[in-house]
Amino acid sequence: MKIAVIGAGIIGVTTAYELASDGHEVTVLERRGAAAEEASFANAGIVAPGLPRRDVSHFFSPAPIKLRWPIAAHELAWFWKWQRARRGDQGHLAQLQRLASYSLERLHHLAADLKLDYEHSEGLLMLLRSEQDSKAMQSGLQLLREAGREFKELSALDARKIEPALSPDTAFFGAIQLPDAQVANCRQFALLLKNECQHRGVTLAFNTEVTHINSARGLTLTVAGDTSARPFEAAVICAGADSARLLGPLGIRLALAAVQGYSISAPIRESLNAPRSGVLDQRHQVAMTRLGNRVRVSGLAELGGVPGHKRANALQTLYRVLHDWFPGAAKLSGGVQEWQGARPMLPDGAPMVGASGVPGLWLNLGHGDSGWALSCGSARALADLVAGKTPEIDLNGLGMEGLTR
Repeated sequence: MKIAVIGAGIIGVTTAYELASDGHEVTVLERRGAAAEEASFANAGIVAPGLPRRDVSHFFSPAPIKLRWPIAAHELAWFWKWQRARRGDQGHLAQLQRLASYSLERLHHLAADLKLDYEHSEGLLMLLRSEQDSKAMQSGLQLLREAGREFKELSALDARKIEPALSPDTAFFGAIQLPDAQVANCRQFALLLKNECQHRGVTLAFNTEVTHINSARGLTLTVAGDTSARPFEAAVICAGADSARLLGPLGIRLALAAVQGYSISAPIRESLNAPRSGVLDQRHQVAMTRLGNRVRVSGLAELGGVPGHKRANALQTLYRVLHDWFPGAAKLSGGVQEWQGARPMLPDGAPMVGASGVPGLWLNLGHGDSGWALSCGSARALADLVAGKTPEIDLNGLGMEGLTR
């Protein structure tokens, strides 16, 4: 089948690979000049099976998303839906837990089968600054128990044994260790898998923006600068925050918001002073991860504000948290990469994976900041659906039946 994949982030690249592996003729259409240049570019890199990171934040943090001025009416409407979803039925969490675990299995399978050499390390340590922070975690820990997730509650002393570079000047109550979590370089993996896509005959069309999808007489895509539409037998929307614009004219209204996140990446000054793997400051919802010879500090979630404007206060929060826990770990005098990215998210934090209701048009979008954690699994499941097969993972509740989300 001749299939278009719209978007070349981690979701689009994994989807293209799985479709090509099934023997389809795949073309990837990406408006940027390279793969993984938006939400996949400089994220935290945390891959935690069982509960994607946003759902961990949902249960462990009182207000993970903050509003910024100016804010549009549709963003406010999305925010109230998100608030209601947090207080409502959380039945979709079981599906997310299974999808995240399945995705990690697929990630390991692809890495081993294709011999992909990318930066990664094992384990995640969630630091608790006070006893009150520890008490606030207990309902979330119960969910991890029910999900069969492995974790350990540690004293501050035991936490320092796992991450010996933690600052002796920063006192804290304790930590939660997630030994089966992983830190890995999302963009590096995406670029390696993009090469594997090319080896399987995938056509990669960069600097190619899809402006319109027409389903009146078969499925055609209109691309900026083209005089005629391009015909395909099927298409998969993996266009991140831009997906709603493409789907709206087809009558598919998605409550999809671009939730902004930040990161800084800097060369390691002294290896012994840097984190060994992933460390999460639970109170500030800021992750500090070791990616090869660099430290990446990432977090925050904002809705609204001036598009493309990096708020100095947000970046300073990241620098401050890094200094609290790993002072002197990174070279901050030069070569620091400061990044802001829009993470496409539906109000309940769950992605939409499946048929769109338009013949030949499929959806794999809305993963929020869990895109890296869910990408390999949702791509394989989507490819199975396209092939008319039953996926190995239950996707109930993650398709168009949840459109009111």
